[in-house]
Amino acid sequence: MTTSPTPVYPPSPWNLHAQGYLSAWALPSGELPELPAGITALTVKGTAFVFTAWIDYQPPGQLAYHELLAAVVVHNRHSGLSGRRPTVSITGIWVDSEVSLAGGRQLWAIPKGLASLDFTTGGHFTAVASTAEDWIATAAFAPRRGLPFAPPHRFAIAQGRNGLPLVTPVRSSGKPAPASASWHINPAGPLGFLAGRKPLFSAHLRDVALQFGD
Repeated sequence: MTTSPTPVYPPSPWNLHAQGYLSAWALPSGELPELPAGITALTVKGTAFVFTAWIDYQPPGQLAYHELLAAVVVHNRHSGLSGRRPTVSITGIWVDSEVSLAGGRQLWAIPKGLASLDFTTGGHFTAVASTAEDWIATAAFAPRRGLPFAPPHRFAIAQGRNGLPLVTPVRSSGKPAPASASWHINPAGPLGFLAGRKPLFSAHLRDVALQFGD
């Protein structure tokens, strides 16, 4: 019996370019998926916050692939990074690249899985994510009027490795624009904790440049 070799992936840091489609959610902290040991959700009066994003990684970045993720806003006391950098922990993430999957797991303990991710772009953005077992989610984004906002240019990803937090710095720049979004989430799937809910807000993150890792 032979095993497939691990795909060769770039060393850290990864320099990536992307179009991102993001939604923010609020829900009772007791309904969150499990977080890694030593990492706790940041809550306000029992309410926790989650970001979901469809990301289309494109040239001239080091890798080109599609991604869907869900990340919980967490306390940053374990970050070991200078400053009080906003921190999230990724609880579900799917890509259509074996290179990205291998690198994300090995370098930063990000629990990437493989999925079919179909994106349609233009004036509007639509996306479908599914695995061999079942569908995960679909979404449609459309531009809307609204005040511009500035997402953080520095944040951190906190994952778990060998029972301890592993924190990775991220730098980003881009052009955020307000959007409306309609999500349909499989209630029996890995994002089922968000099924039937409506996002607090959504945005199109245009021409994003990311440095992941250091």
